[in-house]
Parts: sequence; structure tokens; C-alpha cells
Amino acid sequence: MGMSSVKLLLAAALWLEMVAGAEYVRYKDPKQPVAARVKDLMSRMTLAEKIGQMTQIDRSVATEQILRDYSIGSVLSGGGSEPLPEARAEAWINMVNRDPELVKKIGAATALEVRATGIPYVFAPCIAVCRDPRWGRCYESYSEDHKVVEQMTDIIPGLQGDIPSGSRKGFPYVGGKDKVAACAKHFVGDGGTTRGINENNTVIDMHGLLSTYMPAYAQSIIKGVSTVMVSYSSWNGQKMHANRELISGFLKNTLKFKGFVISDWQGIDKITSPPHLNYTYSVQAAIQAGIDMVMVPYNLTEFVRDLTNLVNGKVIPMDRIDDAVQRILIVKFTMGFFENPMADFSLVPELGSQAHRDLAREAVRKSLVLLKNGKPGSTPLLPLPKKASKILVAGTHADNLGYQCGGWTINWQGFNGNNDTRGTTILSAVKSTVDRSTEVVYRESPDANFVKSNKFDYAIVAVGEPPYAETAGDSADLTMIDPGPSVINDVCGNVKCVTVIISGRPIVIEPYVSVIDALLAAWLPGTEGLGVTDVLYGDYGFSGKLPRTWFKNVDQLPMNVGDSHYDPLFPFGFGLKTDSGTSIVSRSISSVASKRPCWFILLITITLSFCFTGNIPCFRTDFTLKAYNIHLHYR
Repeated sequence: MGMSSVKLLLAAALWLEMVAGAEYVRYKDPKQPVAARVKDLMSRMTLAEKIGQMTQIDRSVATEQILRDYSIGSVLSGGGSEPLPEARAEAWINMVNRDPELVKKIGAATALEVRATGIPYVFAPCIAVCRDPRWGRCYESYSEDHKVVEQMTDIIPGLQGDIPSGSRKGFPYVGGKDKVAACAKHFVGDGGTTRGINENNTVIDMHGLLSTYMPAYAQSIIKGVSTVMVSYSSWNGQKMHANRELISGFLKNTLKFKGFVISDWQGIDKITSPPHLNYTYSVQAAIQAGIDMVMVPYNLTEFVRDLTNLVNGKVIPMDRIDDAVQRILIVKFTMGFFENPMADFSLVPELGSQAHRDLAREAVRKSLVLLKNGKPGSTPLLPLPKKASKILVAGTHADNLGYQCGGWTINWQGFNGNNDTRGTTILSAVKSTVDRSTEVVYRESPDANFVKSNKFDYAIVAVGEPPYAETAGDSADLTMIDPGPSVINDVCGNVKCVTVIISGRPIVIEPYVSVIDALLAAWLPGTEGLGVTDVLYGDYGFSGKLPRTWFKNVDQLPMNVGDSHYDPLFPFGFGLKTDSGTSIVSRSISSVASKRPCWFILLITITLSFCFTGNIPCFRTDFTLKAYNIHLHYR
């Protein structure tokens, strides 16, 4: 057990010692209504303790003394921070001690696996509406169509549990020890920034904001979402972290949201340009705007000092502090933190269980979108025959779990290779799927002469994007990594080939489509490469549809369905369909209104756990814990 584990367990012991033998206290009585417990506890809290509850710090500065002295409300593990290299579920616990039905199942599986690590809070779902694929966070968005994004909020009951009938609108709900609190993010308009630049300005009138970017928040609140995270971006030049009209006025008052609002990582620092130019002003603007918990994450003494001075100087009224703390405590009481503060080791076997991997595999195969199946005048290439003399598997993404998983996996920016998590690459999946007599040859970047001389029956080429997260993923040209284009030309120009695009968004493929026999968008299939071969070889049919427009060239961007200049390579909703074991049976470019297709969704799970500060359990956050990527869909 590491020092972090010891410190947190000591903090837990201190808390338990304080509780033992104490006289009846109303907030400790689980039979009392949450509102009554919150009111009683708040009546016993000092200003320092209340400000502590509004503070989230990084685990690297979370000593036992700081947790105790500052009554810290939340502790996060930043990108790549973990208790041990390749940490197992026990280590995480020790450290802290499109089918709506399928979406809900995936949410429930995610909740169970997150709880298996001792963590009760996820920073999901991301309900951004990505209107420009040049944005580096586009793969965190469900679709360019807000209607699809609204439907995907069904993951919230999966994560938190079904909200009881008769529940008050806007109040958070978490139903048991196998569920987690969810976080709808990033409020609001983060997917509509100019030129898709991360943290940039979204220029749109109020009607457009409310009709495109706000509906999913209304749905999330109806479904009892516990928290909402504010966006780094601006709306018409005003930083969202300082936007009182939208946070307090619309989110809290109009939509009646009763959970708590959390900032993004150092989000309040970025209210000024350059960041942290006038931190006292940033603290004032953020808290007055309605942010309840601040992801500091390092310089807690400055935040605590400035907020304390602002309250004592009557710049920020005490009722604003009380509102923030009340919201935080409502979520903590609702989650059962005071009754079940310790992690449950009995859930450890759920992490990476075969049942959950099977669910992920199902979601992968249902999210794949078949874009082409056969050149003009030729027979369809798919499904591929399992029995062949010799086949070629090639490309930068054919044998690379890190590339399959993308960003926010193990590390903030993801990883390269097969050593950081276990799973099945596309190459491994092909080898385990084809007949024993089929010779499988792998070359990452074969030249044309090699392809010609080997007389392959067919080839599978996997190419695409490298892993990335946030601003590092912003791209003005949206090209695949080298030598992807040359591999396509050298292989597909000399043998029948299916090209698998591994990417978090549409990328430039028009120059290569004519040479390719079959083309599919596999998005980010994570560790479940068998989900790809399930449909390549016809064990299951293709059924996925594009949740976003596939452009011809980047000069067209931004371009979304319904735009006057709409001229895509593959339109929104497009996807060729096959039946299992048969060739192509239909082509669908129908609208969402006439079809109920499967959609590609990437679930980004950013998780949170807990520690103890005096009498009050505190959240603990992890940005990178992810056993495997999964995709959601709806029919």
C-alpha cells in the first residue's frame, strides 16, 4: 500500500473516530430527508469548511494535512496520474481507501466498473454538438445533430439509475452502490467554436444557442443528472466560466438544475487573457456566475485565500457560498457517501469482465459504418471469405491498441502500441477469425512490389489518426498519418482491399476512395478489435449510419446537414447495410425521421472518487481511468 493509500485511510479513520460515540446528529441519520440533513450539516460548518467543499485539488498536492486543514471537497487525478503503473482495480481502491437500451446498458456497465475501482463519479456524458470536425474534441461529441445528442442522454439513467417516478425536476439522483454520479458537459456551445478551435468563441444568437446546444442539457436535467461542467469556450466573446446569464440565469433558474456546477481544469484562470492575469477577479467572476466547485487544481491556498477575502469583504454574498455548498452536499447525501464512505472490494471482479467486453464488442460492431462495398460494375467485396490461400493485413493501425483506443486512454493524450492495456488489435482479430488454413501476412507499410509478388487473395488496410485529446487534436487539414496514403495506394492498387479508417471524426479520404474496393469507418473501436472482424467476415451485418457529415475537402468546413452549401462525400445518416453471412442488401441515405439507424458514439469516461475531510466525504477525480473504449448506438 502506497503513501497515498495510507494518508487517505488515516483521514478515513479520523472521520470514523469523530463519528463513533457521538450523540444523535440529524445530518448523520439516513432516515431524514436530504434537505433536512443538508440544512443541519451546513448549520455546523464554518466559512473555511464551506470554501473547502467548493475546492477541487490534484492528488499530487493532496496530503493528509491539507485534506484535513482545508476541508477539501474534491481531489482529482490529472491526465496520466495513477496510483501505480498499470494499476489494478485494487490499487485504485487502496489509493482512495444508440439504441437507448444499449446506451443504458453501457452506462450501467461503466458505472459498475468505475465503482469497482472505488470511484463514485464520472465526468460523462459529453453532450457537445460538434459542428466542425476540425475541433480536437469532436470525438467526444455524439453527433452534429442535437436530436441524436438528446437521445444519447439515456446513458445518464444507466450511469445513475432510473430516476424514481414523482421526483422533483432538476434534483440529482444516484441509485445505489453500483451507480455513479454523472456530469453533463461542457456547458454550453463548446462544439460550435469558430473554425473548430478548442476553447475558442462560439458565435451564434440566443435562438441558435437554445435550439442547437441547449436541448441535451434540458434532457439531462429531466433525467436527474448530478453535475454540469462549464466549457472553456466563449459565447459571442464572453467566457462561459464567467457567464452569469447562462449558468445562474438559464441553467439553474430556467432549467431548474439543483445539482452542482463544476469548472473545468483551471477553467477560472482562463477567464482572463493571458490566464491567471488577475486571479482574484477570476474567482469573483466565476463564483458570482454560479460555479459551485472549482477545479483549482494545484494552487489551493490562493483560491481559498481569495475567496475567503471576497466573502469577508462582502464582495461575494454569503448566500452564494451557501447555495454552492448546499448543492454539493445534496449530491453527496444523494450518493450515500455518509452511509457507505468506503470502496467495495467485492466489485473488483467486474472490472474488465467478459460480460462487459462482450457488450463493448457488440457496441463496436453496431457502430461501424460501411461507406463502400465494391467498385462500380463489380461484385461486393464484403463479407470477406474466412478461408483463403493467403491474405495481407497492413497499415499503421492494424496492430496498435493505442491507436484503436484514441485519447483519454491510460494517459491524457492516449498511448502508442500494445503494452498499456490488454485487448485485441485488428490483426489479432483477423488471425483468430479466419480459417486455420488461411495464411495471414502482416506488414505495416508494404511496397507495391511486395504486394504484387505475393499474390494475396485480398488485403485489409487499417489507417487513420493518432491518439489526441483537446487542443492537441485541433486539425486544420484532417489528414491521416503517414504512410497511410501510400499504403492505401500500394496495397489497394494491386489487390482487392478493404480499408478500415480508425479515427475520431471524418478525415480526408476522397483522393483514395476510387482505388479502394470496400471502405468502412471504424471510429475508435478501443480494445475490442473482434467487433470489427465480426462484420468484416459476415458473422453480423453492417447496420451503422453516419452521425456526422463526411466532407469531400476541408475547404467545405464547417458543413452540416441542412446547410445551403451541403455537398458531402457521404451525407449524414449514410451507411450501407448487409445481413450476416450475405452481401450488401440495401443502401440508406435516409433522414433520421424515416429511419432509426445505429450511430457511432465514443464514451469518454472521466472519473471521480472520494476521500475524507473531517466529517464530510470528498470527491476524488480521475481523468484517465478507462479499461477499454466503447461505442454506443441507437436504433
